[in-house]
Amino acid sequence: MKDPYLLSDMELARQIGMRIRECRLDQNISQQKLAKAAEVSLSSVIRIEDGQIKSFDTFIRILRTLGLLEIVSTLLNRDPISPSEYYKLVKSAKQTKRKRAAKKIITENNKKESEW
Repeated sequence: MKDPYLLSDMELARQIGMRIRECRLDQNISQQKLAKAAEVSLSSVIRIEDGQIKSFDTFIRILRTLGLLEIVSTLLNRDPISPSEYYKLVKSAKQTKRKRAAKKIITENNKKESEW
């Protein structure tokens, strides 16, 4: 899959729908069986596989039924920083010196004559 940040919202939804279809077929589950197991309508499964993700609840139910909830784990798992790590980050940020552009060196070749 391409970088998701380079895809339009519609293309991203279409790619997700295609991936859900692939996972369903890999598990040899029909759309009807998936709809029944996820407790959603058949038309909802068809629409999601077509990239028309309208209901987040339906989307999560289908992911759960197919065993694909790990794709949302990065949203849920946020490791907090310990106080000592936070202190080290703040301390290193304060100690970092600002870098400035070097002054332009004027030589005889690039020296301009005054127009006055």
